[in-house]
Parts: sequence; C-alpha cells; structure tokens
Amino acid sequence: MRAAASTNFARCAVSLASLNLAHLMVRIADPITMSKSLIEPRTLAGFRDYLPAAMIPRERLIATAQRVYRSFGFSPIDTPALEYLEVLTGKGGEESDRQLYQFEDNGGRRVGMRFDLTVPLARFAAQHAAELGTPFKRYHIGMVWRGERAQRGRYREFMQCDFDTIGTKSVAADIETAVVIHELMRAIGFNNFTIRVNNRQVLSGLLAKLNLAEKSVPILRALDKLGKIGREAVAQEMMTAAEATAEQAEQVLKLAELSGDSDDMLQQLGGLLAGNAQGEEGVERLRQILRGAQASGVAPGKLQLDVSIARGLDYYTGAIFETFLGDLPTIGSVCSGGRYDNLAGLFTKQELPGIGASLGLDRLLAAMEELQLLEKVSTPAPVLVAFFDKDRLNDYLQIAALIRHAGIGVELFPDAKKLGQQLQYADKRGFKLAIIAGSRELDSGIVQVKNLATTATEEVPLEMQSTEPGQSLVTTLQRLLATS
Repeated sequence: MRAAASTNFARCAVSLASLNLAHLMVRIADPITMSKSLIEPRTLAGFRDYLPAAMIPRERLIATAQRVYRSFGFSPIDTPALEYLEVLTGKGGEESDRQLYQFEDNGGRRVGMRFDLTVPLARFAAQHAAELGTPFKRYHIGMVWRGERAQRGRYREFMQCDFDTIGTKSVAADIETAVVIHELMRAIGFNNFTIRVNNRQVLSGLLAKLNLAEKSVPILRALDKLGKIGREAVAQEMMTAAEATAEQAEQVLKLAELSGDSDDMLQQLGGLLAGNAQGEEGVERLRQILRGAQASGVAPGKLQLDVSIARGLDYYTGAIFETFLGDLPTIGSVCSGGRYDNLAGLFTKQELPGIGASLGLDRLLAAMEELQLLEKVSTPAPVLVAFFDKDRLNDYLQIAALIRHAGIGVELFPDAKKLGQQLQYADKRGFKLAIIAGSRELDSGIVQVKNLATTATEEVPLEMQSTEPGQSLVTTLQRLLATS
C-alpha cells in the first residue's frame, strides 16, 4: 500500500507540476494575446473628452449661466435625451432633420437624439401645460447631438444652456431676452461683444410684397448663409431652391444689407414695408426692443439691428438674436435665439407662444481658450497641504479639515515625498497656495504658507489650543487668495 501511495503521490506531483507549468505558460501568453486584442482608446470624430483643465472652466460657465437665469426668475427643468422621432422632425426643418441621430430602438420605435433644447421644450410645455400655467419661465442645461461636419468650435455632441418664456406674446418678453443675453455675456467676463437683433416679420413682410411668401423657408434658409457663402452664392441658392427671379433675390439682399444706425434703419424699413401689416408690426416691435433694452441698462452699441439675420431653423416667427465676439467674430454666434409662436401647435390646440435663447457653451469655451481667457488649472481646490512625515498624518489631516470647514478648497498630498516633487505637482495642477510644515514646525505649532505664483512665504501660527483653532491660517489664506 505504501508503494501504491508513493506511486499515486508521484503521479499527483507530476500532475500538479504540469498544471502549474501550464498556468505559468498561460500567464506568460496572456499579455501577448491581450496585446493583439486591445481596443484602441479613441473618440468619434466630432466628440471629445473633457479633462479637468477643460471641465473646471466649463462648470464655472454653467454656474454663471444658472446664476444669471435664476436672477430673472427662470426655473430649471430637464427632458430625455431620446424623443420619439416625430417629435423632433415636426418643426426643426429639413436642415436639422438631416443632422438628426435617429434609429429604431429595441422596441421597434423610431427615435432620435435631441438636436436642440427648444423642440423638446415645445413637447414638454404642451404635455405639462395644466401643471405649469403661463407665463412659464424655464432654463435647461443639457447635451444635444447633431450629425453636422465637425469644425473649430463646433462638435457633434455639445451642451446648450437655454432660457425661455412660454405663454406670452408681449414685447416685454422679447426685451427681457435681449437683456438676459447682455447680462449673461457680462457675467462671463466679456465686454467686447455685440447682440444683433432682427424680426422674422420684417423678412416675411418683404417676401409677401415680392410674392414670395410661400417660398419663405428656402429664401430665409439661403439668407442665413450670407455671412458664410457670400452674396452671389446666396442669390443663386434663392433662384435655385426657391425659384426666385434675379430681381426678387436682389430685393431680398438689398433689405438684408441695409446699414446705418438703428433709428435710420428703422425708418428705411418702415418705408420699404409700408402697407404690409406683418412687416410694419415687425418694425414696431424692433423699435420697442431697442428702446426697452436701453431702458433696462443694455450699454449703447451692444444691441444692434441687423436685417441680414434670419436664423436657419424654421420655427422662428418674430424677434431673432445672435451674439458675436468682437475679438473673434469668425467663430460665429455664441448665444442665439428668438420668438417661436407656433412651435407647440404640433402638440396642442392651446396657444403657447414662446421666446428664448441658447448659450453655445462649448463654442464659447473654444473662443475663450483661443483668446487665452481661461485660467490653466486642473484642480478646483486652490490650496495644497504638503505631506512630509508619515507619523504626523493626523496633523496634516486636521489642518486640511480646518481649511475645508472654512469654505476653502484644499487637497492633502497623499504621499510623504520630497518638497520639490510636491511643489512640482502643485505647479502642474495649478494650485495657488501650499501649506508646508515638517515635524519641527508642527511641534512648534506653526506652518509656512507659500504663494506659488510669487514664491513668497509667510509663517502662520496654527493656534490649535485656542477657542478658534486655525483662525489665523484661514484669515491668511483668504487674504492671499483674494489677491491671487
């Protein structure tokens, strides 16, 4: 039996050895196999990742927009990213329909990803009209998707920051829209910008006088491209897509090219549109918007009449706005919108006129980056606590907690490394101040506060035994951060 047991043991040993060898070979082979099957980490064209250096200013812009919208009484809402396709294709127009991401879901339903936040708002307002009441003022910050050609400052996935007033045709809402755009741009930090305003009724009135009322959609869509493709190409598109005569196209372009100060242009428009009720109403509403915005504190020259603005989307019916940066006009409008009195008519018989605008967040960020207006930081915390002695970890944690409880963002470096390495990390991340203290300083109840921009250092007592521990440190940090 002993011999049999010995034989069995030997067999087991050989089997185990074989298993271990096979396991080792698999472990050696795995990296080779894995290297062949690794998926290349990449994003789709027109889509992007947001690293902390991009996401931090993005969040600040969002917070600024929220603050401005709330100051005018706009309330937040949200809607699904996916809508029934019929909801999205009803009023956007042929151009937006072509850009739709659409597919059949697992339930066999035709669905699409929202291309803006305005069309879903029309569905939302109609669906919840009884609960909301009117007028209803909302802001909505969310992602939208358009399958358009990716280019500088324009992505296929991007965020919009919309505000709208639903349930009133009052020109007061038109004026407020212009004022919100003005205050929003100022709050972000821009001074060199222009809000251009027009009215679709002016354009529609002229088209009626030229017997082109039924061709308004292709005519205005062509006109909206004036700044992109030029006069000759726009005229050709009007003649091709709308079957306008050369003379009719010329008359539309002449109207769009009116220039001068606002009062002079309004007078010219009044003469051109005399006798057409729709056009005359558009001129009068423009006059009221310009005067009302000035009365609301909009700086002279910030709101300018521009008859060439048509807006590419088909649902606009009245005032329309576009906002351009004086230092970077080629990037396009960074805040656009207008009045859409018929949009909700697809979903309800109740009349739900509306007006609003959208801040092009990602385009604006691209502009700010190009103009070098973004602070290069990769951390939302301005203070770093350096870590030297593993045995004093609790002291460092206590210092960080005191600073954080005072409302100042702070990060504790996780490893006890050389000061140079920690300061290199602080510089790369964009920290403003560093708290430096070794065991000797901690025993003495002091820390060094280093200004990372100027390299100046201040010695500050911790006062851990006082009734307000760390108060001197907090006061010092607040003072230095206020001037950094």
